[in-house]
Amino acid sequence: MKRIINPWVGKTERYNCFGCCPSNPRGAHMSFYWDGEQVVSVWRADPNFVSWIDTLHGGIQATLLDEICGWVVFYQLQTSCVTAKMEMRYRKPVCTLWPYVRLNARLVEQRNKFVVIHGEILSPDGVCCAECTCTYFVYTGEKSVEMGYMPAVLDDVEVTFEEAVALLGK
Repeated sequence: MKRIINPWVGKTERYNCFGCCPSNPRGAHMSFYWDGEQVVSVWRADPNFVSWIDTLHGGIQATLLDEICGWVVFYQLQTSCVTAKMEMRYRKPVCTLWPYVRLNARLVEQRNKFVVIHGEILSPDGVCCAECTCTYFVYTGEKSVEMGYMPAVLDDVEVTFEEAVALLGK
């Protein structure tokens, strides 16, 4: 898989996304990879994101999934979008003591100005802990650029999932 280069880093002073801005002091600091058919993220929980003891807050889980699903639109469709609807299914608790979780998101359907993306959070042993179906309103190229969209491109270097895990926190 290849890292998706975040096009907003260092390009605009107003960029402070909770999900993906690496300099947001309270953010999730997510990064993303393209594996040829879906967007992947490897993420480690911050101890401030708990609900119950050692359990990731459900709202944070929804935020992580909304973020990765949006990146499917940013990279695969090369445009911007806004969330129109999100349906969550919480299956198992996400433990904040795990060394990481894996998030996957893939395009399911494209119709008119809407797209449907499926996302999931997996435990380190591959168990699905939460999943979502997100519907996004997709902007035209011109409107997308007007709103600040910049094309998302891939890094040249191929990385394994294990290498992506090793890069966490660096």
